[in-house]
Amino acid sequence: MTLSAMYIRHNHVIADPDRNAMKDNKLIEMRVFKLVVDTGGFTAAAHALGSSQPFVSQTITNMERRLGVRLLHRSTRGQRLTEEGEQFLASCTRILDDIEQAEAAITSAKGDTSGDLRVSAPLAFGLDQIVPKLPHYLAENPRLNLHLALTDTLANLIEDNVDVAIRMGKLTDSSLKSRKLCDLQRIVVASPAYIARHGMPTTPEALHEHNCLMWEGFQAHLNRWPFLASDQRIHIPVQGNFRSTSGQTLFELCVAGVGIMRLGNHLALPAIEKGILVPVLSDYRAQDDTAFHAVFLPERELLPRIRGFVDYLVEVFRTPPWISADSL
Repeated sequence: MTLSAMYIRHNHVIADPDRNAMKDNKLIEMRVFKLVVDTGGFTAAAHALGSSQPFVSQTITNMERRLGVRLLHRSTRGQRLTEEGEQFLASCTRILDDIEQAEAAITSAKGDTSGDLRVSAPLAFGLDQIVPKLPHYLAENPRLNLHLALTDTLANLIEDNVDVAIRMGKLTDSSLKSRKLCDLQRIVVASPAYIARHGMPTTPEALHEHNCLMWEGFQAHLNRWPFLASDQRIHIPVQGNFRSTSGQTLFELCVAGVGIMRLGNHLALPAIEKGILVPVLSDYRAQDDTAFHAVFLPERELLPRIRGFVDYLVEVFRTPPWISADSL
């Protein structure tokens, strides 16, 4: 079957009964090229397309020959984008998104949620709160293919090809659209075993004598813990023998009694209720002016698969599931 006898929609190759319907293969080539990059290889792209590896390889070769440039460096270890490939990928993504938006303007009234949706979320919040909400949403949207990356690394929506990113804290990228999911409060906690061994700190300054679990990398600013003392907001720079880029890892070490940490209330409140953690310095607790947000590129706001998922999260977290435990 020739390229002109096919069209691609939602990453599937489908026979076109009218072989003369498409005289120009550029759109097909763009979709194939983008899928090769997204999936990491020709074989993976062919599998996703339900096509053959030679078809994918020949499509890329034809496109490079027509453009007169090499888009991918190929080797036995895989392939990577050339500088021209990086530029062309950005253009392809923009063009394909424009097409999806044009379709979205027609299909949005029907609420047609289909295609690939790539989501990034912090590891601890994702495991604890996002993953349990997915079975229902996937059952309600059977034509949706959801790709979830759980990482405490800050995702770049363009470079990492992410449709929706869940972010915690204060937003800094004003170029992105955002929807607030719920407030984020942090609580200083420790395990009963840690307190039994080292005692309970009675003032924020006493934390200098304790082992505190700390963030590494771009979250390191969270290692200055805010407190209210005599109606004044103060910040205590804490120290300890363990740092991590993973909030889930810090939480697990806190439960294991390694040290004290300042933990998001979605994990802290249920853990306190179960008795595996205890609040520390409650009389000095400072309120956070932060939140969980869903962020996405402005030009993708109208796509049904993105709008529908964000609307779902906003509704789910309108009353946070952990809030019933907040009697502290």
